[in-house]
Amino acid sequence: MSHWASLLSTAAKVNLLVLVVSAVFSWSSLSDRVPEFALTKIEESDIKDDSGKEPITEDDADPEDLEVFYPTHQWQTIRPGQAVPAGSHVRLNLQTGEREAKLPDSENGKSDTGEERRRKRLGKVDIDSNSFTSQELKKALAKMKESEKAERKAHEEEVRKKFRPIEQLKEEFEKLNVKMETDYEIMVKLIGKFNSSASTLDEKVAALYDLEYYVHQVDNAKDFLSMGGLQLVIDGLNSTEAVLKEHAAFVLGAALSSNPKVQIEAIEGGALQKLLVILATEQPLAVKKKALFALSSMLRHFPYAQQQFLKLGGLQVLRSLFRQKGMETLHVRVVTLLYDLIVEKMLLEDSQHGDQMEEKIQQYRQVKLVPAVVEQDWCVVVSNLLAVPEHDTREKVLKTVGVLMAFCKERYRGDQALSTTLSLLRSEYEELAAQEQREGDKDGYFKELLGSVNTIIRELR
Repeated sequence: MSHWASLLSTAAKVNLLVLVVSAVFSWSSLSDRVPEFALTKIEESDIKDDSGKEPITEDDADPEDLEVFYPTHQWQTIRPGQAVPAGSHVRLNLQTGEREAKLPDSENGKSDTGEERRRKRLGKVDIDSNSFTSQELKKALAKMKESEKAERKAHEEEVRKKFRPIEQLKEEFEKLNVKMETDYEIMVKLIGKFNSSASTLDEKVAALYDLEYYVHQVDNAKDFLSMGGLQLVIDGLNSTEAVLKEHAAFVLGAALSSNPKVQIEAIEGGALQKLLVILATEQPLAVKKKALFALSSMLRHFPYAQQQFLKLGGLQVLRSLFRQKGMETLHVRVVTLLYDLIVEKMLLEDSQHGDQMEEKIQQYRQVKLVPAVVEQDWCVVVSNLLAVPEHDTREKVLKTVGVLMAFCKERYRGDQALSTTLSLLRSEYEELAAQEQREGDKDGYFKELLGSVNTIIRELR
């Protein structure tokens, strides 16, 4: 048994030796056949030619003396002195010992080298020759510059067609500035049109209508005064044309509003007397509305005008409006004016006194407005307006009655009609205020009116 095991071990050793020898022989045969294969290899700087010197590369030569190599998608031999475009695929053919190059293939199989893109940008260049000289490249670059210059000129021409030159725009702006008129110049023209005998009635009315817009501004109103327009408008209050009276009063009221200098000139120019004449005589409602507006603008914050108003019987003129038919819309305006004048004086007396304020208080003390109101029985005239159905009118009358309460209390206590009216108003506003609360409005309009009614009723008890 041991004899057979020894024979098997010897046979295994022989087989192993045969396999090793075969492997060595096969490797040697493959080594001898290596030159038959061309290995692809990127050119490196340490490869030398047969003479033992390093070959001259495209980087070592003068770029202007190099012949350009045009790669394709097939391997081509690179001749000495040819410049290989950047990005080309270069190899050393180990069979022939020559360098070869071709275009690298992208994933879609198409070349996308920078050299090919550059050639496309050059446009139509003669590519039939085997190389580009430096002169040809310079010509191509010059052609590109000429093309860009032509495109730029075309763009500039297109811009000139769309837009005007800055010099032309400046000239046009200068012309516009010359034609632009100031408010002063416009008012001069409007006054001239209003005062011209050649102007028609409609043209004069249109001039006054435009003037009203400008004289609202304080400075324009002062200019209107300095150019003589104010006196022309005051004289227009005497016109026989009702429409001219209406618009003249409208312009006058706009110029007087919160403008003491114009107020003084207007009262010295006789505007107060003319306005009172319009209100006292038979005139259309529209004319009296504008006259009352102008009168209110003159009297507010001008104690001297208020004093003259009382001397000329202004309160009697206003009271006559309550006896004229068709003037109901003016009643609440008159009551509002009286309320404003009385409160204006009361607030001034309650304010802190200074030297200038003390002088103004002395002026107001000469205005005996409240005694005249009581004497002429305005207490009853005002309270009778509570019977009107409009809530807005009632609100203004209730405020005026509240202000007059200190002077008219005894007169109001003996007025049975007023007591009945107040009771009806309280019942009406209690219901309306309760409805407001149910709708979620706790501090509504009708609750405020109810409070004013209750205050007057408590004071009369």
